[in-house]
Amino acid sequence: MLTPSLPAGVLMLKKPSAWGAFAAVPLAVESSRHALRSVCMARPAPRSACVALTLAATALLLVPAPGTGQWRNRYPQVRGYGHHVYLEGYELPLLTNGPIDPAPSPDGRQIAFAARGWIWLLDLNTGTARRFTTGPGMDSRPAWHPSGDRLAFVRDSDHDTRIVIADAASGDEIRTIDTPALDLDPAFSANGSTLYYTSGQAGTLDVWALDLATGESVPVTTETGIELKPQPLPDGTLVLLAKRGGDRVELRSQSAEAGGGASSRAGARGGEAARAGAGAGETFRPEALLSDARVLVSGNIASMARPAVSPGGASIAVNWPTEAGWHLRVHDIAQPGASVLLTGGGLPLTPAWSPDGEWIYYSEADDSEVMQLKRIRAAGGPVHDVEIRAWQWGDGTARLRIRTRLAPGGSTSAPADAGSLAPARLSVLGPNGHPAVPDEGAVHFDGAGGRVFFYSPGLIEVTVPAGEVTVSAVQGLATPEETVTVSATAGSMTEVTLELTPVWDARAAGWASGDHHFHLNYGGPYHLDPEDMVPKMEGEALDFATPLLANLHNRYEDQDLWGWQKADAAPFIRFGQEIRSHFLGHIGLLEIPELHWPWVWGPGYEVYGTDDRTNSEVLDYAHDLGGMGYYVHPVSVPDPFAAGAGGVPVEIVADAVMGDVDALEVMCLWSSFEGTAALWHRFLNLGVTIAPSAGTDVMLNLYRTMAVGTTRVYVHTGDRLNWPAYLAGLRAGRSFVTNGPFLDFRVGGAQGDGEAGRGGDGTGRSGPEPVADGTRPGGVVPPGPITWTLHLATATEVDTIDIIVNGRVIASHSAIEADF
Repeated sequence: MLTPSLPAGVLMLKKPSAWGAFAAVPLAVESSRHALRSVCMARPAPRSACVALTLAATALLLVPAPGTGQWRNRYPQVRGYGHHVYLEGYELPLLTNGPIDPAPSPDGRQIAFAARGWIWLLDLNTGTARRFTTGPGMDSRPAWHPSGDRLAFVRDSDHDTRIVIADAASGDEIRTIDTPALDLDPAFSANGSTLYYTSGQAGTLDVWALDLATGESVPVTTETGIELKPQPLPDGTLVLLAKRGGDRVELRSQSAEAGGGASSRAGARGGEAARAGAGAGETFRPEALLSDARVLVSGNIASMARPAVSPGGASIAVNWPTEAGWHLRVHDIAQPGASVLLTGGGLPLTPAWSPDGEWIYYSEADDSEVMQLKRIRAAGGPVHDVEIRAWQWGDGTARLRIRTRLAPGGSTSAPADAGSLAPARLSVLGPNGHPAVPDEGAVHFDGAGGRVFFYSPGLIEVTVPAGEVTVSAVQGLATPEETVTVSATAGSMTEVTLELTPVWDARAAGWASGDHHFHLNYGGPYHLDPEDMVPKMEGEALDFATPLLANLHNRYEDQDLWGWQKADAAPFIRFGQEIRSHFLGHIGLLEIPELHWPWVWGPGYEVYGTDDRTNSEVLDYAHDLGGMGYYVHPVSVPDPFAAGAGGVPVEIVADAVMGDVDALEVMCLWSSFEGTAALWHRFLNLGVTIAPSAGTDVMLNLYRTMAVGTTRVYVHTGDRLNWPAYLAGLRAGRSFVTNGPFLDFRVGGAQGDGEAGRGGDGTGRSGPEPVADGTRPGGVVPPGPITWTLHLATATEVDTIDIIVNGRVIASHSAIEADF
């Protein structure tokens, strides 16, 4: 898209493939096809003044709702929750390759837990884990009935959750709670007559109670905000995790006004039946609402916190975040102020008490991001590993040995000879469609395409149930999805090879890719090391990355990583910083030798809430130190200039006009590309030359997160691949941003020799091709009539190409079909 005095090119993609949808930003719809197309056009551009060139490309994928330009939610929306990325990333279940969500049985002989997306039962005497569920859904968060004859758990379909109650002996499913909303966190009452759970059926996430005799459900909390992880006490009160204006573990009881007695546990009357109408065969009453709340623990963004009540109801164990990592602590419910630290500094998850109250079980990932089951005495002491000596799948299993190779054309960050092993992003589905995962390494779930994925260095092995298995692979944005289905025989190794064919070789064409906005550790279940970024970047063919240190409200984590870099060869990595004034707009800083302080200020922050400073001070700080400053995810609405729309950061216009903004994050997963492009074009109309940039803003240590580099910027560096050349090109705007298509747009000059669109990348295939004497983005062309050429390559279909000059579309090309 050519814009007024600073032309820019924009492509729109329609009907990408399923993997393409998974691979790119959400801005269009579904599909099952790929496209590879080259376009060459020469046409006068009605422009009579010198212009500079900038370029942006967008593969418009998976619009959650017409007219929106960013990812919003995959699962049913919860009313009042501003950023569903946090709700889905922090509050929904995890799929891990090791045990999580431990639930000791009432007799103390077994532990139910989740692993690989199924529920397993671990015999503590033998150390053997038996697979309890076997279906296509992803099961987690088991809870025992006090009789020990039933288990309730959460089942994830990849777009919604429901609760299943199954017979503990046979595995037969007895009852399902499946509302049109999220259903989570089952817990049985002490007398076994009631199942408490969290549900969004009323709009917000509330605690509900199901009478197991009558089948009637009623809410027991109804206020705004969300209530999670209900834990019933023997006297009918309830411990839960509440999140609204902060995170709190609360003790809930029936208010005196409702006729239920005092708000303390000691004032509870009539046991559980009085609290939630839970007597077998009795009718639930509206006065069962547990509206009186006493705060036991409080904080902010306690992302992975999950409280657990002791068997007698006197104490809670809870994992809670601190500046120095996460603590596992025990609090007395009657006097919760003081607590006992059991373990700290790591990332203990999902605590649960043994039925005798002696032990607290929990899960924690090791250095290979594999969850391990552990336990520690409630009184304190050393941590003990709970060994799983054998895994009984119930059916025959097979091993897959998966190789991914790169056809001629190569990758960017992981150069390889034609046909040699190449890093890739993989998705594996077993015979019934259940995702399969490797034995080591973090697993992720893409919120756009709904696929579980992981990375391979080129050779990896996976255990699957025997039968028909489907393996899919891509490398970054340039390779169409390759999928094979094989028959895996029980007890044997099945060899699988996928050859990936890029539609464009960026490095051969002189381009390098970068993602300049994502976070390494940001409240997720893993604590990643900087080296963990390398295989992810290699699998995405991403050359440069600048992960940003950022606050989690009042926690400033990963400061020890500041100054770490990988500068020996691609992929190149250096840390940057995100500065957050919610009122003025968020800013990214690159190439600064020291962190800027404060990281945050203004409304919404307790310590610096009244700090009166401007973003221009931050930008000046970066410039004085030779760094770059840019606004990130600036616009969240499709048309920020519509009447009453708002959405433009308060200070960005002043900073841009004063020349203080080096770049603009034109594309980001959590903001509107349409709205940000509209703002960018306004700046260009004024002659304000702001370079385009891109960043995913994904959180790499989350399970539910999209791939790094899903949106990215390509910078022309010629035959140089190093930080100085890349940063010089990024500053100068010798770049385009994209989440799919690749562009070579030139103004002026003649077309190069040879067939249009062929061989410019050295592969002999269609793709962006150098044009003799043409001016690339970042350059300047003389006044007068000029010609332009555009070469396009994409692994997905393209819907429309518009060339815009002075805010007017002068050329439009549509319906560019797939070309195999």
